[in-house]
Amino acid sequence: MVQRQFPRPREVFDLLQFKKPVLSPKRRRLEAALTIHDLRRIAQRRTPRAAFDYTDGAAEGELSLARARQAFEDVEFSPRVLRPALDVDTTTTILGGPSRLPFAIAPTGFTRLMQTEGEVAGAGAAGAAGIPFTLSTLGTTSIEGVKAANPHGRNWFQLYVMRDREVSYELTRRAAAAGFDTLQFTVDTPVAGARLRDKRNGFSIPPQISLRTVLNAAVRPWWWYDFLTTPKLEFASLSSTGGTVGELLDSAMDPTISYADLEVIRGIWPGKIVIKGVQNVQDAKQLATQGVDGIILSNHGGRQLDRAPVPFHLLPEVKREVGAHLEIGVDTGIMSGADIVAASALGADFSLIGRAYLYGLMAGGRAGVDRTIAILEDEIVRTMKLLGASSIAELEPAHVTQLERLVPRARP
Repeated sequence: MVQRQFPRPREVFDLLQFKKPVLSPKRRRLEAALTIHDLRRIAQRRTPRAAFDYTDGAAEGELSLARARQAFEDVEFSPRVLRPALDVDTTTTILGGPSRLPFAIAPTGFTRLMQTEGEVAGAGAAGAAGIPFTLSTLGTTSIEGVKAANPHGRNWFQLYVMRDREVSYELTRRAAAAGFDTLQFTVDTPVAGARLRDKRNGFSIPPQISLRTVLNAAVRPWWWYDFLTTPKLEFASLSSTGGTVGELLDSAMDPTISYADLEVIRGIWPGKIVIKGVQNVQDAKQLATQGVDGIILSNHGGRQLDRAPVPFHLLPEVKREVGAHLEIGVDTGIMSGADIVAASALGADFSLIGRAYLYGLMAGGRAGVDRTIAILEDEIVRTMKLLGASSIAELEPAHVTQLERLVPRARP
C-alpha cells in the first residue's frame, strides 16, 4: 500500500525549476525554434509573401525541390553499437582550408530583400562559426563588404558567366583581390527557370508596389521599417536592377557558356575553383580532366530545370567515379544536420545550405543565422554520436541506406 504524506514545500521546490522570463521577442522566438522547419515557419510569419516565396519557391511544379528533400528523408541510418563517441570532432578540410563543420553557406541572390542585414549577417555568422561563406554574383552586398564582415574567415565567390564577359572577368579579379579563396563557377543557369511563384507575386527588383503588396506587408511593419530606413536595395555587383527576376537573369546569363569560358576563368582565378550545377556522372568525369578542384552536385535548389536529377541520389556513383580526383560538394534539399551527416557518409566532402540559412535570416537577422548554424551543429553531433562515429572521417557509406522511392524503368 502506498504511504501518503503532506507535501513538503522544500522538496517540491527541489523538483521544480522556474525558467527566467526572456524579455527580448527576437530571442524568445529564436530559442523556441528547435529545427530548420521551425525557423521556416517564423520566417513566413515575419516576411512579406513575395520575398518569402522567392526564397521558399522553386521552378514550375517544384518537383525537383520536393524530390530532393524527400531523398534525404528516405535515408535509413545504420548505427554501430558499443562504439563510444563522447567527444565528436566535426572539423574537416574543405578545398584546402579548415572548416569547423562539414558545410558552408551557399550563394543566394537578393539577400537583403529577405532581411536587411543580408549577406553581412551570413558572412559574420559563418566567420564566427568557422565555416565558409559564399557570395552570389546577384548578391546585395559587395565583395569588399563581405570581406569587411568576415575579415578573417573563408569567403567564396559564386560566378555567373554573363553576356558581357568582361563584367564576369572583373568580378573574378575583384574577388581574388579581396582574398576570396574559392570560386564557384556556376553552369546550370544558361537561362532563368520558370519560377511561377515569383511571376504570380509580380516579384521584381526593386519590389513593385500594388494593393495586394501593401495589404500583405501592412501586418509586417518591422519589415517595411527595415526596408525604408536602410540603404537602397540593389545588386552590389551589377548596374542593372530593373525588371522581374526572370528578366534580370535572362539579361545577365548567356546560353552560349562553354568549356572555353571555363578555360578563360581558370586562367584569371588564382585560387580553388569548383563547378557548381553538375547533374550527371558523365559531366563529372569530363570535368575531372579540366584542371578544376571540385564539383558541386546541385540542381540550383530546384529553381532551374524542374524534374532535374536529385543531387543526393547522384552522390554515391559520382564519388566512385571521380572522388579520387575531385572534391565533391552537394546541395539542394538540406533541412537538417542529419541530412549533412548522410551526405558526408556517402562521400560528400562538404554540403551547402541555402534556404536553411535564409529562413534563419528572415526569422531574426544575424541572430537567426547563428541559430540556423547552432541547430545544424547540434543535429550533426547528436546524429554522429548515435551512429557511433567520433569524427567526420569515420562516417562511411555503410552508415547510410538510400531507400528507393523513384526507381527508373529500364531504357528501351
